[in-house]
Amino acid sequence: MPAAYRPYFLLSPALISLALLLLAPVLFIFIYSFWLRAANGQDIPAFQFGNWITVGGDPFYWLALRETFKISAITTVICMIVGYPTAYFLARCRFNNKALLLFLLFLPFWISYIIRTFAWINVLGKSGFVNSVLLSVGVIDKPLSLLYNDFSVVMGLVYFQLPYMIINVYVSLDGIDRNLESAARTLGCTAWQTFREVTLPLSLPGLGAGSLLCFVLAAGSFVTPRLLGGTDTLFFSQLIYEAIISQLDWPTGSVLSLMLLFSLGIIVAVYNRFMSLSDIYRSFAK
Repeated sequence: MPAAYRPYFLLSPALISLALLLLAPVLFIFIYSFWLRAANGQDIPAFQFGNWITVGGDPFYWLALRETFKISAITTVICMIVGYPTAYFLARCRFNNKALLLFLLFLPFWISYIIRTFAWINVLGKSGFVNSVLLSVGVIDKPLSLLYNDFSVVMGLVYFQLPYMIINVYVSLDGIDRNLESAARTLGCTAWQTFREVTLPLSLPGLGAGSLLCFVLAAGSFVTPRLLGGTDTLFFSQLIYEAIISQLDWPTGSVLSLMLLFSLGIIVAVYNRFMSLSDIYRSFAK
């Protein structure tokens, strides 16, 4: 075998798995999006753009996409605010066995995601833990509506996405050469100046990667909005579910799926093309 083809041969199991498990389903959905939905509910093989025109011309779907991205952005910002200090503590603490702390960080993943999401009902419900504590100490007179709204969806998504943010930032912080920070302190920088001028810029790639991962996973989430969202919660994944499962409208559901996929793909492409975080930080510092 020629040496030029040897890497492809070694990668062939992974490439074949990727083609069968990822590319083939997406191709199937793409083809299905052009099929015709008959009046009797039957899907007729065809090549027409009626499904795309109907979905693209309906403001409701764009509103749902906007609301989905808004909740995902809020979730990402909260994960950044909470996750960065936690990752900084993990990277800078003097605890000898950091592997134990990382193990505890991912220990909840041993429990089913659905069970962990259901647990929020007992935490945020009207007779749940939060309202019970607030009522017992006299902070409120009646239970707060913390469940089945956008707030509960954000809380559930933050709980799920936060470890991904922490581990990305932790890896970035742990890879920083401590001698750079020591040099900054030797040259007269305070602890805050050292963090602002050295640590933060060098950790921004990890923060950016964690933010992108949290946003994409949150935007594509289905279980959390389904279980914790209310009637006023508009999430794009639920529209896809309703179209395919409830209405058995596979062509429309395929268009909605590709609409979400393309939107997230554009965000990822823009991030990879323009979001050079070190350059952004240098531009802010000038």
